[in-house]
Amino acid sequence: MIDTHCHLDYLDDPLPALDELGLTTVIAIGADPQHARNVIALSEQDTRIYTVVGLHPTDALQDSPEVRADLEALGQHPRVVGVGETGIDYYWDAAPKEVQIAAFEWQLDWARRTDRPVIIHTRDKQNREQASLDCAEVLKNAGWHRGILHCCNGHMGLIEAGLELGFHVSFAGNVTYKNAQELREAAKAIPLDRILVETDAPFLAPMPNRGKPNRPGYTRYTLQFLAELLGLSEQQFEEITERNARQVYQIP
Repeated sequence: MIDTHCHLDYLDDPLPALDELGLTTVIAIGADPQHARNVIALSEQDTRIYTVVGLHPTDALQDSPEVRADLEALGQHPRVVGVGETGIDYYWDAAPKEVQIAAFEWQLDWARRTDRPVIIHTRDKQNREQASLDCAEVLKNAGWHRGILHCCNGHMGLIEAGLELGFHVSFAGNVTYKNAQELREAAKAIPLDRILVETDAPFLAPMPNRGKPNRPGYTRYTLQFLAELLGLSEQQFEEITERNARQVYQIP
């Protein structure tokens, strides 16, 4: 079982957390220079850890030639297998739209130059869709279309654009929540060779642990929930999602 997206260095006990619920591999996200250094250091201690490094859209005000050079240098580490997470976030409004898009476009180009998947974050204010529409537009105009729509937000316009371009779609623990019918309908629309599972730990813990800090092993609960939703056995769905994760990240 692979957790395709977690913030491992946010946990108090990151390495013991890997020994839970059949976890075999984690992709640890370092979405700014300091977190990139943290997760790379963890990956040097445990071969089950691969990393993604980049600049989160809520940190886009950090974007500068120096930060780009620093992150691209960190990205040369052999345990780095992806770029990001990047994208568009209007929920927090931590950086102007044009600043977020500039950082997003740079990371798409960086992923292209290094032949790596790009991990896409998209979040909007409740009942709005501008972030999804703007993200889809940037992706359509990009010169690189290998990557993951992380923590699927249920916006079918973005999902359909991503699938058409070749992206995978990943579901986190919020798909298990009672009010997440839109996410469940989206999960049913994803081809089985494009679907992934993640925790986004320590955020979005799935049922039955909602409200508690999330952990990479809790991928198991999301996997079980989606397997039942899609009419598959847990073992079948685990094999499918693991195969997809290894394909998109190009890990053994």
